[in-house]
Amino acid sequence: MCRAAAADGITHMVATPHANDRYHYDREYLRGLVAHLQQLIGDLPKLSLGCDFHLSYDNLQDALAHPKRYVIEGTRYLLVEFSNYSVPLQTTDSFLKLAERGMTPVITHPERNPILSESPQRLVEWAEQGCVIQITGSALTGFWGERPRRAALWLLEHQAVHVLATDAHDMEKRVPILSTARDAAADICGEEIAEALVEGNPAAIVTNQPLPYFPRPVIPSYRKN
Repeated sequence: MCRAAAADGITHMVATPHANDRYHYDREYLRGLVAHLQQLIGDLPKLSLGCDFHLSYDNLQDALAHPKRYVIEGTRYLLVEFSNYSVPLQTTDSFLKLAERGMTPVITHPERNPILSESPQRLVEWAEQGCVIQITGSALTGFWGERPRRAALWLLEHQAVHVLATDAHDMEKRVPILSTARDAAADICGEEIAEALVEGNPAAIVTNQPLPYFPRPVIPSYRKN
């Protein structure tokens, strides 16, 4: 997977093991695995450790108590995923609490979440609040089906997408390739924005900088009345 990513032009990958009720997140153990993998592959792509942080009550309390435990290493950015079965009503408040502790939520693959894909305006509101919205690149090419593709397009059209990611898991279906998604994004929103989604913004995240491309999202028209 690392070789394929490097061949596609990817220079930096963040390892994102899950932190949820099923998978215990042992930061020190995982850090050792990432370091070992980096030794095996050499300099490229550069690897960092993060996690796919499930926004549960217990996880939230632990993150608030230990702000560095779950973020992408060396940064304030926290990759947050939602359950497919519920999105807590107090999510906005949870994001505010994380921000107060110095963490910036990066909401991962919302276009594939069956709840959020049907109410994407919530993501616009969270983007207004300062959350980063990351969609899976292959959603734009139709790999995940029509509903995720429509949701991803809606978010792009409303300027509520900041990062394209591979969310790669293997070399058969969920592959570590981003170039096709970048080309699809360029067709939709132009070369400059597409480049920001795969280069400028991801580089800012892994170096703990503010995102250079963070437009004010377009509010759905019904909220203006």
